[in-house]
Amino acid sequence: MLVASQAAAAAEVNLYSARQEQLIRPILDQFTAETGIKVNLLSDGGDKLLARIQAEGANSPADILLTVDVARLEQAKDAGVFVPVQSTVLEEAIPAHLRDSDNQWFGLSKRARVLVYAKDRVKPEELSTYEALADDVWQGRIAVRSSSNTYNQSLTASMIAANGVEATEAWAKGLVENFARKPQGGDRDQIQAVAAGEADIAIVNTYYLGGMLAGNDADQKAAADKVAVFFPNQDGRGTHVNVSGAGVLKTAPNHDDAVKLIEFLTSDEAQKFYAEVNQEYPVRPGVPASDIVSAWGPFKEDTVAITRLGELNREAVEVMDRAGWR
Repeated sequence: MLVASQAAAAAEVNLYSARQEQLIRPILDQFTAETGIKVNLLSDGGDKLLARIQAEGANSPADILLTVDVARLEQAKDAGVFVPVQSTVLEEAIPAHLRDSDNQWFGLSKRARVLVYAKDRVKPEELSTYEALADDVWQGRIAVRSSSNTYNQSLTASMIAANGVEATEAWAKGLVENFARKPQGGDRDQIQAVAAGEADIAIVNTYYLGGMLAGNDADQKAAADKVAVFFPNQDGRGTHVNVSGAGVLKTAPNHDDAVKLIEFLTSDEAQKFYAEVNQEYPVRPGVPASDIVSAWGPFKEDTVAITRLGELNREAVEVMDRAGWR
């Protein structure tokens, strides 16, 4: 149970997290072992956690909000719940395009949104860019989850940032016309759809495929083995990346220890955890990806300021709605 008492504040941090508990608890326990600072974890959806923080107001016990998408981080910033943090540790560990320009939130891990394709039906030389997914050649061949998914919203926001609203709407309409089926399920479901022959390519985050390959589920591993990874837009702006990230709340009862925890999450030790356990890309330069992820090779990433994607989220949702992406 989260405790807000000032007496307990000196040696604990209350973390509201949108990550699945098993994907972050081990590294939080390591932080406690090294610092003596206890971490009280409350896990729920990002929207629910933000609403809870706003409802709790000045009495909120929360010190940190951690979400899994830049759109939710920007939403929290717009709601005025974060406080700027000045930390040379964070500024040196996290490239500028992966953190808020006002230092209100910081990216902690990267997730590349790529194409996976059926090895037996698609040649990699047939693939090129996100824009090309609207070409007629892909009619009835693409699987992707719904427009309510924040990863798709941020991808569409990146398209707006690169090409403008009008061109992105035309692209989205073409993409919808090329869907192999009505959007459904999560990213693992899209990979399984390709493996089952329901689609030829899918738009997914890499760590879902990494998790399927690293996991113990034989069916998921068999499905993952049938597809390969393609990084779009390598001759242009690069592949779209999103971040999980966190910010300190302006009402945090344990501000200084909260900053220590976020700094710890950018350490080599924590970044290796993100890579090895979660199959995500570290934000800290020099920390390698896992062997599974590294096997897909290096790639050029889109370095548009990621805050811009959060700012364009509403416009992206409107574009997707007008395009019929449900």
